Amino acid sequence: MDQDLSEQHRIRVSKLEQARANGYPFPNDVRVDFSCISFRDKIESEAALEVEQRQVVFLAGRIIAMRLMGKAAFCQLQDASGAIQFYIRKDDVSEQDFAVFKELDLGDIVEVSGYAFLTKTGEPTVHLKTIRQLVKCLHPLPEKWHGLADVEVRYRQRYLDLIVNPKVREIFTKRSQIVSYIRRFLEERNYLEVETPVMNSIASGASARPFTTHHNALDLDLHLRIALELPLKKLVVGGIERVFELSRVFRNEGVSKQHNPEFTMIEFYQAYATYEDLMSLTESLIVGLCDKVVGSRTLIFGEREINFAPPWRRLTMCDAVHEFANIASSVNLQTLDGCLAAAKQLGFEDLKEFTDSGKILFEIYDRVVEDKIVNPTFITQFPKVVSPLARPNTSNPDFVDRFELIVSGMELANAFSELNDAIDQRERMEEQSKAKLAGDQEAMELDEDFITALEYGLPPTAGEGIGIDRLVMLLTNSSSIREVILFPTLRPR
Repeated sequence: MDQDLSEQHRIRVSKLEQARANGYPFPNDVRVDFSCISFRDKIESEAALEVEQRQVVFLAGRIIAMRLMGKAAFCQLQDASGAIQFYIRKDDVSEQDFAVFKELDLGDIVEVSGYAFLTKTGEPTVHLKTIRQLVKCLHPLPEKWHGLADVEVRYRQRYLDLIVNPKVREIFTKRSQIVSYIRRFLEERNYLEVETPVMNSIASGASARPFTTHHNALDLDLHLRIALELPLKKLVVGGIERVFELSRVFRNEGVSKQHNPEFTMIEFYQAYATYEDLMSLTESLIVGLCDKVVGSRTLIFGEREINFAPPWRRLTMCDAVHEFANIASSVNLQTLDGCLAAAKQLGFEDLKEFTDSGKILFEIYDRVVEDKIVNPTFITQFPKVVSPLARPNTSNPDFVDRFELIVSGMELANAFSELNDAIDQRERMEEQSKAKLAGDQEAMELDEDFITALEYGLPPTAGEGIGIDRLVMLLTNSSSIREVILFPTLRPR
């Protein structure tokens, strides 16, 4: 097969060399009057006119299909908007133009001019008057009817994936619309978009292992950010009371259908708000995305039907474990004995040595509950031990005012009322630092500058992070995060 591909490549290079010998200039004076789809939409009305009254238009794009019939041919021309059929006949174009056409291959980029007509079967078509080669494609495209199915090739050569798979272009068009909608949504509510450093001397703001790089001029090791949280909260201290950043974040973690080491997230913070306010805001945001971008509040994701119609369910973590793990309501999951009993019932022998009820509760939730949740559900009241940046709950300080939004078994958003007690925050970060020294690679480091900022006073604030890639997965029915990242991280060949 490789020999065949090499031979086709050689033939195409030979055609380009011959074109160069004939003065082929890689032209750059292209005229485009319509996109393929915008002209296709007006073909029927144009075709109703007499031929001499029909508008002659210029289009440009890539040839993706050819059906040759001796002195005539039907071909498909594709641009960013879609594809349109054109018809070329030797008697209707110049001898030179027909000679150019005869040397064209699938994948070549051309400029054409012609007028509209309908074939006998009613297919909107452009009847060519001229054709000009713009760029020679030196590699054969995948076969039309088989497409590009090899996921490794699709992800490594995304440009080829975009050429031959229209649905892929639709996914990334929709991704752009989603991001634009989110920006407008927050700006309309007086949030200010900012940019914060990608490289930091301390990796903090989340539980994750960072990527490390070296700054030569400063002779300084730096970490790529694992979250946007801490600098944004510093800005709230500084008086920017509604702030957001939508950008790339980097975590040196495993790769899965839901994880890519480089991913996009949005974090936003609002002074004088609580995590409950953000639940309502998040519900409005995502329902709006369903209405404006998708056109439906009922979506299919894999084999599941998801109903985004509000109001969304709200469950404490304890209640969720009782319901989805079938733990009796008489078992008190706020105590160590109750959590150990639940772990034993579920057969989690590895948890019997744990001495913190919050860690056991979270482990049970993570292993048993999350995947069973289909429709959007806010899981609230997380254990304090797994939430080092969140405000303790007033009624039960062993828990914090936090929620995660779970949809179809995936964490889509994480939010909490922010911890603004500088002394408490220092103690929690010191505990995290001890855990890191003990070997926990994902524990946070103590950030003295952030603590100093808190000491100047952070207003009561709520903050949230939403994974853009997972959100796009859900709204485009894409089974893997690699389907919604143009250039996912891959092992080199």
